[in-house]
Amino acid sequence: MERIPILKMGPFLLVTIQIDLYDRLALTLENDLINMVSQTGARGVLIDISTVSIVDSFMGRILGNIASMSRIMDAETVVVGMQPAVAITLVELGLTLQGVYTALNVEKGMELLNNKLGDNLELDDEEEEDQDDRND
Repeated sequence: MERIPILKMGPFLLVTIQIDLYDRLALTLENDLINMVSQTGARGVLIDISTVSIVDSFMGRILGNIASMSRIMDAETVVVGMQPAVAITLVELGLTLQGVYTALNVEKGMELLNNKLGDNLELDDEEEEDQDDRND
């Protein structure tokens, strides 16, 4: 069975979709990605769709599902490289991709994830300090 490669880059997972996804491959990607988030403890998922020319409602729902499941597992999702026609189609289909961050390219997507991770680390540090103060 065909699979989309998932690369680990520090605390992030990077997926570059270089083919148009059919339904079974999209479901396999969803499953593989969530399992990788669990196995690696990744804090962010970056999905590059710059070569994808067609997105239907099913694929839009899969991207939303990936973001929701990742967030539950303490990871943010950023989709990068969206073609204008894809963005138009998603809007026309009424798909808002709730919880999915977007960026123009991989570089800006990584920057966004690093900023989100930095914000989360600061909050985690503050929570630990508050807990320590309560324990004293």
